[in-house]
Amino acid sequence: MEIGFSTFLTDEGISPAEFATGVEERGFAALFLAEHTHIPVARRTPYGSGELPRAYFRSLDPFVALSAIAAVTERVRIGTAIALVTQRDPIILAKEAATLDRISGGRFELGVGAGWNLEEIRNHGTRPGSRTRLLRERVLAIKELWTREQAEFHGEFVDFDPVFQWPKPLQRPHPPVLIGGMGPTVLQRVVDYADGWMPFVSSVGAIDKLAHRIAELDNLAAHLGRAPRVVSVVVTTAVSADDAALVVDRLAELGVHRVIFNLDALPAAETHALLNTYAAACADHLPPAE
Repeated sequence: MEIGFSTFLTDEGISPAEFATGVEERGFAALFLAEHTHIPVARRTPYGSGELPRAYFRSLDPFVALSAIAAVTERVRIGTAIALVTQRDPIILAKEAATLDRISGGRFELGVGAGWNLEEIRNHGTRPGSRTRLLRERVLAIKELWTREQAEFHGEFVDFDPVFQWPKPLQRPHPPVLIGGMGPTVLQRVVDYADGWMPFVSSVGAIDKLAHRIAELDNLAAHLGRAPRVVSVVVTTAVSADDAALVVDRLAELGVHRVIFNLDALPAAETHALLNTYAAACADHLPPAE
């Protein structure tokens, strides 16, 4: 069982380099970053319960921040949780991700999603109603660019004739692509064009429901003759650090590959204190700290 973290890094909190070294030094295995390109002032799309957290307005670009993280770490896996691919050009994203995989020594994972903030999505020229189809095409086009000397793609939304693009990713055949979310059709998308699933758990009690979805994913993959799927579970901030060990034990029983605890964007001192709390809670699942 791997244990890692996801967060919004912001201009008001701990720096990417300091956060990453703190994660790696304590023996954690992964660090994933979230993104929002912007938040429209006139947003009407509801956000769960309560006010939209301040970090959503001030988040750093994840690919730039992950480059800084790659430069100061050697072992920790890095990735996006999640990249809003419906708001990114696929040719540019393919190059960014491949470059990041190269400079990190093959440690990058691309977590993707279609997005929830409809006003933000529209500002990128994307129609919200077609965003799941657009996500599929862009991911498939990115994989073509990663794996073929002369890549081309012809779809409803993405269309380009043969092109050369380097660098290619260091990982073969390419970095893992993980689809985030818990929607009713997400499992079909995972087995269709992804390499794994990144579901979200907001309470200890929700793990029982997740167990049924994981079994459903396994059955669907087996029916289609696909390889077993990687499951990396993002545990939201609604689950306290006090329950971390219980969550890890329960998810390990389900064969989950990795648990990713979501942390609030905080200043350096508070972040280090929180990392210490998780390290103590998960000590039985961590290698000796460096």
